[in-house]
Amino acid sequence: MIANDAPGVLAIEARNLRLAYGPRLALDELSLDVPAGGVFGLLGPNGSGKSTFITMVAAMQGPREGSLRVLGQAPCAALRARVGTVFQETALDPAMTAGETLGLAGRLFGLSKSAASARAASLLGEFGLGDRANDAVAKLSGGMRRRLEVARALLHEPRLILLDEPTTGVDPEERRALWQGLRERRGQDCTIVIATNDLAEAETVCDEVAFLRHGRVVVTGTPAQLKRGLGREAVRVRWATAPDAANAAAYGWEGCGTVTRDGDEVLFTVENAASFVPRLFAMAPGPIRALSIEPSSLEDAYFQHVGGRARDEGRT
Repeated sequence: MIANDAPGVLAIEARNLRLAYGPRLALDELSLDVPAGGVFGLLGPNGSGKSTFITMVAAMQGPREGSLRVLGQAPCAALRARVGTVFQETALDPAMTAGETLGLAGRLFGLSKSAASARAASLLGEFGLGDRANDAVAKLSGGMRRRLEVARALLHEPRLILLDEPTTGVDPEERRALWQGLRERRGQDCTIVIATNDLAEAETVCDEVAFLRHGRVVVTGTPAQLKRGLGREAVRVRWATAPDAANAAAYGWEGCGTVTRDGDEVLFTVENAASFVPRLFAMAPGPIRALSIEPSSLEDAYFQHVGGRARDEGRT
């Protein structure tokens, strides 16, 4: 984990946040501490409350109940000058050029024309868009637009960067270029919060994460801490039928850590898949449709703590 200049300092402190959209509960007594100076991931299915929490931290709306402090103060209009936000939905004018987009953002944040121009040129170069400054947004690829939005969020050198699903629909090369620019800011008096359901990406870039479900925090910790206690390897099995008795029997085998079921798929975390799998086939009461073996991951920890994959909750 990245060490902060002032240990124990929190970038975000949320206590018992509650917010409903009509009958739908978006946040349900959510409490969370986000340390300053690293990359913190909010992980959960669509509808788990990630985007709602981001909008609160960005001072776009307030909770109905509970308390929230961001960078040491309650969310307000003045706080926005210290926060850079990339929302889930693209918010760019397709008729403006990339340079004009950043120039306007700089002026809106109070930068002088010359300072905004210099910052824009620097950021466009940093995010691989230096040769596209005079191109209209409409001519940029989806990945380039996301990089432009991140550059815009960084223009005023914020202390807190909020990213809501920043790499959805972005190809691997574009994703790498985006994170290369962001990683340099970790620990430089700057905190990054990313809301995502891409668990593989979160395991790669996040120092700490929180698993959310139904508007609540299920568990927090570093990826290593959350994987601790799982077996070294994950065995995923899809049965032709649902063999609950077989799953229970395997749970008692030496070297088997956890057994979690999600529909017709069962995840076993084990110490040694090479010895576990033959026993599983010998004991199986029916055909096994598919089986895979891989190192235990943050997704496996999510599977264990939340009880399913990072998929839609069907809630706001």
